[in-house]
Amino acid sequence: MKQLLILSLVFSLLGCSGASQRSINYDAFGEYWYQGKAELNSYELEQYRYGEKRVGEAVLIFVTEDFWRDKQVKLDEPQANESDAQKVLKLNMTKKFITGIYPYSMMLSVFTPVYDSIPAVKVTASVQEWCGQTYTQLKRNNGKYKAQLFSYFERESDQQLTLDAIPEDNLWTLLRLHPRQVPTGEVKLIPALLDQRLTHEQLEAEEATITIAPATESMAGFAATELQLLTVKYKAYPRTLHIFYTSAFPYQIAGWEEIRRLEGGKEEVSRATRKATMMIDYWTKNKNKFEPLRRKLKLDN
Repeated sequence: MKQLLILSLVFSLLGCSGASQRSINYDAFGEYWYQGKAELNSYELEQYRYGEKRVGEAVLIFVTEDFWRDKQVKLDEPQANESDAQKVLKLNMTKKFITGIYPYSMMLSVFTPVYDSIPAVKVTASVQEWCGQTYTQLKRNNGKYKAQLFSYFERESDQQLTLDAIPEDNLWTLLRLHPRQVPTGEVKLIPALLDQRLTHEQLEAEEATITIAPATESMAGFAATELQLLTVKYKAYPRTLHIFYTSAFPYQIAGWEEIRRLEGGKEEVSRATRKATMMIDYWTKNKNKFEPLRRKLKLDN
């Protein structure tokens, strides 16, 4: 009953929205994404840092939730604020790995409207390690992104920028809505925020090419014939991204590769391969008795 009420609210809000609507099969979408659960995915991670390959874990959490249009934060009582409610598909990505004696913990969050045909309304990224921490935020305003960067590095310090491009990080959630929502061809992108935190490159719009094609290799238990490959290749920024996803709905992420081009033509290839997946209302599973669920997800830490 609760889910039916939520669906009723969502479709009533569509009639009030001034933005154009996405072309999506909402019956199939709602059956999968409006169960009151999140999709959890664990990945074996190979992450390059300081010129060496590190072994760690990554987690992708996809879930729908109500977002406050103006404040761009989670809306706790959408029924009481119908005019401000906006349904979004949220991605929380975490990466954890060890560099020598000290650990890295990285997190990305992406909030993409489900019904309004606009890019992500908010993207945030944070990195914690023993040297210090950084935080980056993109908020969509009047068709552009207001970027804020807070860093403990002197040469970066605190920054505020305006960027007129699509966040690369938005591609993950657009893909899950439907692959045809992903722009292809020549596109101006804001490179992945977590990659930018590792490279310390200047945060700015970059020219890139996006392609989607059948995969030519298997991954994470999926045959190549079951997978599609999304590729992002930048013209000047030294990065290429490959996302392997299932060709049928709900377009699950089997794994990905992040390739950094070094001087002299060498490449560092960071990879993630899916270990396990689970649909669950994880926010209700915060007691000690639920820790065995982590073993089902094949999580080590």
